[in-house]
Amino acid sequence: VQLQESGPGLVKPSQTLSLTCTVSGESITINDDYWAWIRQPPGKGLEWMGAISASGSIYYRPSLKSRTSISRDTSKNQFTLQLNSVTPEDTAVYYCARAFQWSDSPDEYHDWGQGTQVTVSS
Repeated sequence: VQLQESGPGLVKPSQTLSLTCTVSGESITINDDYWAWIRQPPGKGLEWMGAISASGSIYYRPSLKSRTSISRDTSKNQFTLQLNSVTPEDTAVYYCARAFQWSDSPDEYHDWGQGTQVTVSS
């Protein structure tokens, strides 16, 4: 399976960050897989943001829940992240990843995209 993130690299403060993960080699609707968004701010560790299961259930990090929306387009085998009201603290490398069971720990995710840098700045 291959995962590829896409989206703008620069977002202005207070705007919405939108990223898409395109998955190839396997359907995002089969098995008990979980497809997540994980980010790494500069100088910090990996932070699990949320995930969508193969059945379509969605889970969010509690601290980000009010600003985060995860959805999917099964016809394109893609899932997306929207993060509202961004601030410079949302600057990070954003990854999409796949786990074989539910987890909010990045260590449990086995397949990763290459990551995409998103900078929040005016």
